[in-house]
Amino acid sequence: MIADRVSLELKNSLSELSALGSSLEQFGEALGISSKILFEISLSIEELFSNIISHGYTDDAVHWIKVAISHEDEMLIIRLEDDGIPFDPLKAEEPDCECPVEHRKIGNLGIHLSKKFMDDMIYERQRDRNILIVKKKITNT
Repeated sequence: MIADRVSLELKNSLSELSALGSSLEQFGEALGISSKILFEISLSIEELFSNIISHGYTDDAVHWIKVAISHEDEMLIIRLEDDGIPFDPLKAEEPDCECPVEHRKIGNLGIHLSKKFMDDMIYERQRDRNILIVKKKITNT
């Protein structure tokens, strides 16, 4: 039987990316998700997780980021929860992908790719926590 949920608590450290990636890969493979779709999901979640670590904290303290991966109604659902500074990635400025590379502003490309790869993204701020829920339809994988 395939687990229908995986929960992780990861430190705000880029070294945790390998644990996150492994968990996503194992969960996705158990569901039979195609390698292309699994790549899109992993890239998106790793980008969002990296953004939390790189931009979400103003101190050097250890913070814990909760990640829950679940599957229901033909959707893979990933919930990221952190206690970083308030940030709604859905309101992030879209990068100008038409502009020549040498003239582009740095930033927001990872969020842009996540929005493109995932089917739904929901952000809310609850008390002192950012909660981002991303969904990807995984039928016909």
